[in-house]
Amino acid sequence: MQSDDKPTNGQHNLNFFELFNQLSPVPPAPEPNGPGRLAWLRAAWKASWQEGGFLYERWEEVGQARHVSWYEIASWIKAALLFGGLSLIVLMLDAAGDIASATLKGLSDVPAASAGDGSGLWGTVDHPIRVFLADQAAHLPVAPAALYAFWQLTGLVGLVGGFFGNAGARIAWLLFGSGSLAMIWSTTPAGGRAAATGLAALMWALASIFALRGLTLRPIVHNHPPQFQPQFSPALHLHTTLPAPALPGDEPNNTNPPQL
Repeated sequence: MQSDDKPTNGQHNLNFFELFNQLSPVPPAPEPNGPGRLAWLRAAWKASWQEGGFLYERWEEVGQARHVSWYEIASWIKAALLFGGLSLIVLMLDAAGDIASATLKGLSDVPAASAGDGSGLWGTVDHPIRVFLADQAAHLPVAPAALYAFWQLTGLVGLVGGFFGNAGARIAWLLFGSGSLAMIWSTTPAGGRAAATGLAALMWALASIFALRGLTLRPIVHNHPPQFQPQFSPALHLHTTLPAPALPGDEPNNTNPPQL
């Protein structure tokens, strides 16, 4: 079995299994785990941890992994990290699925709750929603209390998630508020429908201060300095050949005129 270790000082590095083959043979002991076999294993272990040994090189690669880039890390360390990361992701997805299943099952098993008498400021907004969900649950295979608990959970997730800037939570918060206003408008008696809906809209607007924190409708303008553009200056170059000046006493030679 060949080793993939890099040569140190021009010599081939032996892996852990090749060390066993190159050690001096030990006479077989009468017992399977006799002192001779243990000494041979002990010598192989020490030789592997010496400079240039298999385990020594692997330990050096582990120490260098903290200071080099991903492409320079040893392949076996990359494989171990990828395998551990994938295993962690699978465990997290499995746990998230179990939590979601238990939550939905718990919402379905919530006992029926009283719709309340609708008194008070909060009852003016909350009571129409309870009545609307109870009427709709009569045509659905789910308890009214489960629908009301899910409505509350959606609002809580949208409020908390929107406060931390999550885009999906903010969308859920907008749908939660719009649906709540629609339920209040359709269930409240005609005499107080506008007042109850307006009161709910004000409450939703005040809560949106936290859920939509930092959201702005102003366009974002990015001012970037102009990039450097090379400038070209075209020029025309003319090459002419001038005749040598004539010396005194030489006859003029007009056979070779100047060339452009």
